[in-house]
Parts: sequence; C-alpha cells; structure tokens
Amino acid sequence: MPLLINGQRVDLARPTGEMIRAYPHLEEKAKLLRSQPAQIVEPKGLLYVQQREFAVTTPKDGSVSILGSDDATTCHIVVLRHTGSGATCLTHCDGSDTEAEVSLIMNSVKSFSDTAGCGRLEVHLVGGFNDDRQLSQKLTNQLLRAFDLQPDDVHLVTFCVTELNDREEEDIHFPIIYGIAVNVKTAEIFPATFPEKGPDEDLRSAHVLTGASLTNIYDAKMEQLHIGPYFWRPFPHVDFWLQQDDKQILQNLSTSPLAEPPHFVSHIRSTLTFLKEHPFPSRSLFPDRKPRIYKKNQEGLWEQVCSDKI
Repeated sequence: MPLLINGQRVDLARPTGEMIRAYPHLEEKAKLLRSQPAQIVEPKGLLYVQQREFAVTTPKDGSVSILGSDDATTCHIVVLRHTGSGATCLTHCDGSDTEAEVSLIMNSVKSFSDTAGCGRLEVHLVGGFNDDRQLSQKLTNQLLRAFDLQPDDVHLVTFCVTELNDREEEDIHFPIIYGIAVNVKTAEIFPATFPEKGPDEDLRSAHVLTGASLTNIYDAKMEQLHIGPYFWRPFPHVDFWLQQDDKQILQNLSTSPLAEPPHFVSHIRSTLTFLKEHPFPSRSLFPDRKPRIYKKNQEGLWEQVCSDKI
C-alpha cells in the first residue's frame, strides 16, 4: 500500500519537480510554512529530538506537548501522525539507513493506534536545500520511496524539502527552515528554534558521531526520557580534530560547510571533547548498563530520576 497525495498514488518515477507541479497545493503549503518566522520554543513541555533519534507520544501525554528538532541542513525532519489516535512521531533523518528508519517510526506510531477505529497516517517532510553534493535530493527520494514501500497507506501532507526549502544568497544556497516543532495536542507544525536541547546534549551527540543507528528516546506510557546505555570505542584521532581550526572542522565534519548554523563548530568541539573525556563509556558513563532516565518536574523541565524509584 503506497504513499498517497490527495488519495492518488505518488508516481516516484517522475522527478520531484514534476511531482510538485502536479500537486500545487503542496507547493502552496510549503510556501506558507516557509513564510512563518521561527518560534523560540522554551523547554517547558518540550521533548527535543537530536539527529538519529525519534520520539513518539499521544495527546494524552501529561508531560510532553511539543516534539521538536533543528540544525537540519541536508537532513530532513519527519513528522508522522495518526489522525485517529493522535499518536505523533518526530525524527531527524540523515540518510544513514532510511528504509529501516521509516519502518521503525511507522511501527512506533501504529503501536499507539491499534485501537483507533478511524483515522489515517499522515506524513510531513521538512528540511534540506539545493546543496552542491545533492545529498538533500537523495534523502528526499529515499524517504518518498521508503514510505511508498510501507504496507499501510501513508498520506503526504507537508512537503517542504530540498528545492522547496532553498534560498540563495550571493550564489550560495541555504535552507530556509532549519528546525520545526509539532504540537502533539493540536497537530500544528511550525518553524522553530530551541535554546535548550538537553538533557545530555553532548552524550547524545557523541552517540551520533560514533555511528549510532536510529534510537527511540522516549517511553510515552511512563512519560520518561531514556538516554542510553550507549557504548563506543575511542574516537579515532580525537586530539588531531580538536587541534584543527574552525574551517577544517567545517570542511571535514559537515555535509554542507557553507550552510551550517553559526554554532555548528562549537557544538562539534564540545562533542569531540566529550568523546576524549569518555573513551570507554561502559566504564565512565554506563557502568551498570542502565539508561539515564528523566521525567518532567512540576515546572515542566527534565529532571533525572534514580533507577531505584522507577
């Protein structure tokens, strides 16, 4: 059962430019999304999702009302929602294993929607731009194909990716939208930035930099954020990378050096420093092989809970 637009199966043999022209309402919706200024989302009620993470919850969640992610250049942010149950998943895809990732998020949303007597699966794709290496276009195509291969009908509702999310300045291309949030209660999707990306921002980034696969970070039934346990080998040449200037880090550790947000290099340096400090996380971070668990406190902020209280 395929990927659908307005109830019609998407013809993936056509270039995406032709597909956009065939469905002008998708282009209009993308234009509307692009025209909105990015909202600053404060930590209260927020679950921030990093690259190669996903989280799913429902409108019944008493702790989390907003799922969000940003810093996407060639990456795409995917929101999958079941209109009957309201179960909503947000993930930040980079093309590492797109088909397996789409199956994972499909199953996660369906697991909360089994008892929903009606409704449909809707997908929203945002991110990427016209980058020189065409990594964004490749990821767009991968995602469309992966959703088309699913056993369930999936309705493409928002398509603000690659050429529809591109701006040009002095012959250099940039994304227009770098981040989005979805309100789990209302289903509203909007451009967003996030001053707080925690908890455990460096730990989670280190997990990605060392080759992690897509990871579910949230237990919606318990309303708990689970980080880890994560394990990696000492990061190769970490001292060498920490000695490099900003230009070298951008050129070698970014998929799109000219389009990265201003904090990209400081974020990478912070992650590399964390990897240097924790070459063996099984000893220094997760000696008991248990995740770090967080719950929202009365102020709506994440607070670590002791495993013996769970």
